[in-house]
Amino acid sequence: MSQTHLVHALKSSFVAALIIALLFLSSFLAFEPKVGRAITDTFLVSQQITDEVSFLVNAADVTMVGSIQGLTGGYATGTTFTVIRSNDPQGYTLTLGFSSTTAMNSTSSTAFINNYTPALTTAPDFQWVDNSSGQAAEFGYSVRASTTAEVDLSFRNDGASCNTGSNETDNRCWQNPTTTAAAETIVSTSGAVLSSTTTIKFKVAVPSNPSPTLPAGYYVATATLTATNNP
Repeated sequence: MSQTHLVHALKSSFVAALIIALLFLSSFLAFEPKVGRAITDTFLVSQQITDEVSFLVNAADVTMVGSIQGLTGGYATGTTFTVIRSNDPQGYTLTLGFSSTTAMNSTSSTAFINNYTPALTTAPDFQWVDNSSGQAAEFGYSVRASTTAEVDLSFRNDGASCNTGSNETDNRCWQNPTTTAAAETIVSTSGAVLSSTTTIKFKVAVPSNPSPTLPAGYYVATATLTATNNP
């Protein structure tokens, strides 16, 4: 073999060896862990926190203020309140329902006090409307909250009617009780709350000579508040 061919062969071998070395180094850098005098590796640590809702203060039993004469009639009111906390960023919804279709029933007979009947089926009555003599006694409620925006629109008013406006006023927006299965939404928030207070005011009004008649005794309504975090 001539010297020229030998030199050419050596050059070709050197180039081939260099290419192989470069390919090996590229593969090492691509597939082997990073090496060096200073390196970084970033990763995530995740923890899920679930949403919860709780009663900070449970609603107390209500004893209406004052007795009512069964023949000559009259009215009585009573209030209770609850305080709720929720960490749900979407807030929570509070509903009120009663254990029976006619909410307030006698503890000693089959007698009952009718549910209040608002003039409009779509909204509570801005003012309580008493029944006339000889008509039924009625039981209803209204709602207020520590933050007006939390009160369901049906219990807000514009100064003349309910289910509209931005006011919440004592003795306004009286609603009829509904069963637990068809519970009424009374409060709804749009974010997490540390302390949300809801006050419920109840009223019983008995006209003179009520019909149906009301035998003497105690009448009780069993109410259930349900707080649910919003989806």
